[in-house]
Amino acid sequence: MGIQIDVVVGYPINDEVERVLGLAEAVGEPVTVTFMWEGREEAERAVLVPAATLALWEHWAPTAYPASGAGEENRAMAEEPELAHPAEFGAFTLFRRRVGGRTAVARKGGVVAELLDPDEAHWLEEKARNVRQGFMDPKQKAAFEEFLARQASLNDQ
Repeated sequence: MGIQIDVVVGYPINDEVERVLGLAEAVGEPVTVTFMWEGREEAERAVLVPAATLALWEHWAPTAYPASGAGEENRAMAEEPELAHPAEFGAFTLFRRRVGGRTAVARKGGVVAELLDPDEAHWLEEKARNVRQGFMDPKQKAAFEEFLARQASLNDQ
């Protein structure tokens, strides 16, 4: 999925978070982030997807990301959703949605990226690519598949 960069950021060190957000905005590709929030034992992994990339994925994906399984649903019902107070990190403000688990990242009043669950980001990218490829004419699609088959795997690079 795009450029994969694992970064560990801590709270409340604002410039760390701001650097990661700026990096994702600059490269225009999804960035995998691991948040180690102060006071929590568990790390929170997310994919920071630039707003334009997310809009493209959501345009081509045929349906919305499926709802979580029954086990996760029961856990979510047991926990009260945390309040969605904005968190500021330098020029960026994070707005966590109480429903859906996404976090919008805004700069100067505009959303520049969203933090998504890694599974949702992967699902959206795959669905969007498959649908988009389905719109190629048959000759172009065959040529593209042949091109992909000739590419070295990521492990060989």
